[in-house]
Amino acid sequence: MSVERRQALVEASHPRLSIVRQCQLLSISRSSWYYEPVPVSDATLALMQVIDTVFMDCPWYGSRQMMRHLQRLGHAVGRDRVRRLMARMGLAAIYQRPRTSDPHPEHRIYRYLLRKLAITRPNQVWCCDITYLPMRRGFLYLVAIMDWATRKVLAWRVSNTMDSSFCVEALKEALAHYGKPEIFNTDQGSQFTSFAFTGVLQAAEVQISMDGRGRWMDNVFIERLWRSLKYECVYLNDFETGSELRAGLGRWFDYYNHHRPHSTLAGQTPSEAYGQIEFSDQVGHAPPDLKAKLAA
Repeated sequence: MSVERRQALVEASHPRLSIVRQCQLLSISRSSWYYEPVPVSDATLALMQVIDTVFMDCPWYGSRQMMRHLQRLGHAVGRDRVRRLMARMGLAAIYQRPRTSDPHPEHRIYRYLLRKLAITRPNQVWCCDITYLPMRRGFLYLVAIMDWATRKVLAWRVSNTMDSSFCVEALKEALAHYGKPEIFNTDQGSQFTSFAFTGVLQAAEVQISMDGRGRWMDNVFIERLWRSLKYECVYLNDFETGSELRAGLGRWFDYYNHHRPHSTLAGQTPSEAYGQIEFSDQVGHAPPDLKAKLAA
């Protein structure tokens, strides 16, 4: 069942189940169910979209370089404003730190496990990242989980906040539908170092790997995914509501996984390279013991 259909099942006036409990049972983010367009001025939203477009082409831009670029385009902005907007959008120059948000001081940072590792088969390594998605009257954040070897997007979620809950939901969906990887690699963002996120991986007995400073190349595959998604879907459609954006993302990810050949995959699509039968709502790939842990 799609995310949109599950959201439609939530009843605000249910006599016995709270909205929180209904969202938990339906595996959807409570924050996304409550989503309303963020009250940001049209001028600020337009500037954020310009910043996002520039960053897709120049991901090494920090706030100073971004400010200079925007000024050359005719925008009267200072560095402080650019820095605040980039932080709100989760953008950080790749040469400085390849992560969407800072690590939490109380969260454990796990050792990087991919150094000199040949990644050649499905479910050997999965990776995960968050990106900012502009809309006509607001914005959302998107998290996606990708199989490293085949570039297949295994699960995704959108949210109007960058807390860990929507990341945990995407992780549980990927594990339930596709089994588990040997290694799960992320950056050091607080969403991925959170106890809720790492606890799911530990319960599934998955090795946790986290990029170190300066390891921006480890994010290059999913950064290419963001670039393709934004130029081929988000920027072209100028979605107005969260539901429109989710529907558009669903169509694009289906196209990306099943119909978009990759030169690095010898012309195969990610799903063809992944080589596993697609899941249905009734039958998943996770072993029974793992499904029980995820449902707990």
